[in-house]
Amino acid sequence: MISKQTIDKIFSTIRVEEIVGEYVQLKRAGSNFKGLSPFHEEKSPSFVVSPSKQIWKDFSTGKGGTAISFLMEIENFTYPEALRHAAKKYAIEIEEDRQEFSEEAKIAQTERDILYKIHEIANDYFQNILWENEEGRSIGLSYFRERELKDDIIRKFQLGYSPEKKNSFTEYAIEKGYSKEILEKSGLSIFPENSPAGIDRFRERVMFPIHSFSGRVLGFGARILKNNIKTAKYLNSPETEIYHKSNVLYGLNQSKQAISRKNVCLLVEGYMDVISLHLSGIENVVASSGTSLTTEQIKLIKRLTENVTILFDGDNAGIKASFRSIDMLLAEGMNIRVLLFPEGDDPDSFARKHPQDYVEKFIENEATDFIDFKAEILLKDAGTDPIKKADAIRNIVKSVSFVQNALKKEVYLKEVSNKFGLSEQSLFNELDIQKQITQNQTQHQPKEQQKPAKLEIVPQQAELEDSVQFNIIHQENKLIDTMLMFGDMVLERQDANLEKYEITVIEEILHHFEDENYEFQIPTNQKIIENIKIGIENEEIRAGNFFITLMDEDITLKVADALLSPDDLSDWSTRNIFPPAIGDHLAAEVEANILIHKYYYIHLLIRKMTADLENHRENNPTAYFDSIKKIMMLTEFSRQLATKLEWSPITKV
Repeated sequence: MISKQTIDKIFSTIRVEEIVGEYVQLKRAGSNFKGLSPFHEEKSPSFVVSPSKQIWKDFSTGKGGTAISFLMEIENFTYPEALRHAAKKYAIEIEEDRQEFSEEAKIAQTERDILYKIHEIANDYFQNILWENEEGRSIGLSYFRERELKDDIIRKFQLGYSPEKKNSFTEYAIEKGYSKEILEKSGLSIFPENSPAGIDRFRERVMFPIHSFSGRVLGFGARILKNNIKTAKYLNSPETEIYHKSNVLYGLNQSKQAISRKNVCLLVEGYMDVISLHLSGIENVVASSGTSLTTEQIKLIKRLTENVTILFDGDNAGIKASFRSIDMLLAEGMNIRVLLFPEGDDPDSFARKHPQDYVEKFIENEATDFIDFKAEILLKDAGTDPIKKADAIRNIVKSVSFVQNALKKEVYLKEVSNKFGLSEQSLFNELDIQKQITQNQTQHQPKEQQKPAKLEIVPQQAELEDSVQFNIIHQENKLIDTMLMFGDMVLERQDANLEKYEITVIEEILHHFEDENYEFQIPTNQKIIENIKIGIENEEIRAGNFFITLMDEDITLKVADALLSPDDLSDWSTRNIFPPAIGDHLAAEVEANILIHKYYYIHLLIRKMTADLENHRENNPTAYFDSIKKIMMLTEFSRQLATKLEWSPITKV
């Protein structure tokens, strides 16, 4: 297990805005950053990152926490995996508590973990063959150098080589203790009936590892170098538990920071297109790796930018087929430009022919919006045929119909109107027709293909009618939040003899809970209090920062809820508005909230005693009269509290 010292060092070193910033395009909003939720489709930013508190909160989904919990959410990491990923990013050496390893912990390692590990082993193996093995250097490394790749780029993309021997890697992995079953599930090895020793899937090929957003190896693309062999030029890993090609973009891990910084993503087709552009200094580029663009891939890009420039080969025969990708990008709210390279060139060859400045200016100046691009392609085929010309315009309007923003949609239609000399009204009529066609197609899909309607789950009215329970939970949460936010702050108080004394916020609220023998309604709050008590026993005040490092998802979310509020979405100071902040009058707020909690807790006790009265009347008259006396005493006490709080009878619950 990772040592406590290492975990503390990780949490004290990492920056939540840097970790989150690799996945979400963040913009400064006062002392915080905000952006679009990576977990939920939205148009207005509801995702907040606080550098000062080192936490994030997604108000659209209710999720929140630390940089580590963010990695766990976005990458489906386990807690140790997230810690190791962060440690690697910040060059922190991992120290292990060896004595804490157990056989049970070893057995608990999941198949998914093993799949990640075997791909890491394979990636190291293929790289080692490329650089250290004679066959790898003479064939694989020579190929990359013929393609004019420099050594630093080869290492950056972790390119490798799989040797000619049919079971070279399989044999190596089995010697390391990996089972045939896991090798087969990984897609790295095949075990036909006539070859029980196994066969490497990728033999005599240069290897392109495919990474996740965070840099884990998920699978491989492999290119054969011989032309006289009747097999696919490129071979990819099959779908596995960790690799789904529709959810991955090649080069995204190496390009994500440049995409976010430049606020535009260049979209190409092949591995070498990405690598050659990086070689020329243009790093904000990803590839769909020969697959049709998917919604999941678009959402990966949208985490970083809403601007996409698609780069096509000059003689690409599949350009018309790409129209579907344009419509999908528009439907996801992306801003699209398209570039056709000169005939005979692709991004790879063009980048190798010209210096970086020339390539960047060419992309910037020659890329057109999707309307001009589609018009050029479709009208070239239409010639002077009016019917074909009308079909071409209809095809362009169809793309406009996928634009979600009403203002953008109108601007695009005006552009089409001016370009073809058509009335805006006729284009709007055509837009309505296209919308109706799309709706009809959706309605007539097989039921299993139709997306289920989103259900709004509303609490039953009966659940809300119990105002006593609702209020006690609300006040319980409020006091816990105050402990998390301001627990170590010192309050000045007076005792019954008017003697002044000092007490921390945590101690004052904790004394209240203990005096009342209060039973917590929320299990997470009970866990927080138990940790606080342990801290006090060790002369340690445990407030929000302490709980951030705990491996407890519920507590982490609770801390994020306490430390960030919806007000953090707005930078009021830019409008010269300075609302009062929570804690401006901390001493009075703590005192009042304790009294309010006491008031509702008394009513909760009264309700419970009243519920038992009938049973006592029948079976235990003494208990019955004792309960009535207690109810009367508690009722009087609640009246005194209401007076102290200056509540009117209407305010009481």
